[in-house]
Amino acid sequence: MSTSSEPSPIPRHPISDLRKVFHYTDTMTRSPTRPNDPYSYAPGFGNRHQSEVIPGTLPAGQNNPQEPRFGLYTEGITYSAFTAPRRENYSTYMYRVRPAAAHDGYETDIEHKSHIENSLLTLNQRLCTLPSQGEWAPFPLPDVTKEGKIDFVDGLHTLGGSGDPNLREGVALYVFMINADMDHRAFCNTDGDFLIVPQLGSLDIQTELGMLFVQPGEICVVPRGVRFTVRLGKEDPNYGHSGCSGADAGDAGKGRGYIVEVWGSRWDLPDLGPIGGHGLANPRDFLHPVAHIDDLDALHENWTIVNKANGTLNAIIQDHSPFDVVAWHGNVVPYKNATSIDHTDPSINIVLSARSHDPNTPLADFLWFGPRWDVASNTFRLPYFHRNSATEFLASIYGNGLGRSDEFQPGGGSVEVSHTPHGNFSKEYVWENRVQVNEPRRILENQMTIMVESSRNFLFTEYAVSGCGVFKSQGTDPRVWDILPDRFSAYPGIKGILEAVKKYNKERKESLDVYYDDERLAKCRRAGRCHLV
Repeated sequence: MSTSSEPSPIPRHPISDLRKVFHYTDTMTRSPTRPNDPYSYAPGFGNRHQSEVIPGTLPAGQNNPQEPRFGLYTEGITYSAFTAPRRENYSTYMYRVRPAAAHDGYETDIEHKSHIENSLLTLNQRLCTLPSQGEWAPFPLPDVTKEGKIDFVDGLHTLGGSGDPNLREGVALYVFMINADMDHRAFCNTDGDFLIVPQLGSLDIQTELGMLFVQPGEICVVPRGVRFTVRLGKEDPNYGHSGCSGADAGDAGKGRGYIVEVWGSRWDLPDLGPIGGHGLANPRDFLHPVAHIDDLDALHENWTIVNKANGTLNAIIQDHSPFDVVAWHGNVVPYKNATSIDHTDPSINIVLSARSHDPNTPLADFLWFGPRWDVASNTFRLPYFHRNSATEFLASIYGNGLGRSDEFQPGGGSVEVSHTPHGNFSKEYVWENRVQVNEPRRILENQMTIMVESSRNFLFTEYAVSGCGVFKSQGTDPRVWDILPDRFSAYPGIKGILEAVKKYNKERKESLDVYYDDERLAKCRRAGRCHLV
């Protein structure tokens, strides 16, 4: 009599270094956030959330009671037309210590060190069109000894885009480089939604509706009109400056990243369709803040609210904190998402999409290219040479990335404007089909690359092409003719093959011409040479 025992379980070892994670499940965590994230969140993209610092603060059965609890003031913020259909109607009610209307007036033309250009139209002579590919080396981080303290307001720079916020139509691309927290200063973008992507350093973002901790490998979206302040967060020892690609010890206490702003549209989850109900970004993986207020003493300090309106910065001066919302409910709410957890099979790379007036062509798509399985066979798996109708901006968050040249590094970027021919000229890329095996394989490991793809032809700012000092226009590399030789002309016997084809086509044309000439057709039939009749 034989006995059998259960097989020993395969040992599983969680991965803590998120740059080495193939998928978030490799961390074997039960939490949707990283261990060093200090905040709590409410999951669910597009939901109408509610949150309160003190239970029972939210009014039941109404939005604007005559006397809100604890002497608070009711304040609403709308994002859509008042009469918009329910699925397109966005608003939030806040119950706060002091209303936003209580302030000491506006200051215009405030001093700042940022470079913001939002009139991204052809008539703006400060803009230029890139006729070829372009690439940026890592954008320079500010040196406190030379430039002083640079916070989010001063470290914001427009690279390019298309459209104008006053028309509620278009998209803009930014970089930010900072070395300081926003000190009693908040930012309010009244033009459009900010999709913020940190590349170096973590961001501790305080919003009117609560706190967000956003690290490289994560993104966050702050809706139009919501106030927020950006501070540098405490680094994750498993994902900090000490190990982040493109960083060195001198980069501690600094932050860098990218922002995509959309005007007249909002970021939404892409539709599912044939790929199935569990593909693409899952709503539960998008996390919203919960209500938060600072200590009572901090609520009565002087603050400056920097507003971006039609690309111009002005300021509101007030004697109280803008972050005094004790309770709120609605769906105009910031949120964050970790790019490593959106896609299990079946999957595509699109995370968020902003619609345009054309139902078939988005204004902008935000994509990420991280580790994944490649399972195609008998095909050229890597992207072929192409001329897309879309403008493509690529940026490496960490690792080698998917740049167009050897100089593509984390903290930089590259761009191809609409219909710019592009592809990779490396020998490994060109000869991929000769070394490829028709088996599943893991690709793009230990790296994270983002892409912003827009149906618009981007125009680029003076800062992007000259002011930042790290831009290089990429024409045709002279080495391309060595890397991409004309193998057709050197194909054995190709001249004879072409001559045979030419002879065949001539004979075929002569044989077909008979059927269009009645006299020749009759003569052919009498001779018995017309095989089709």
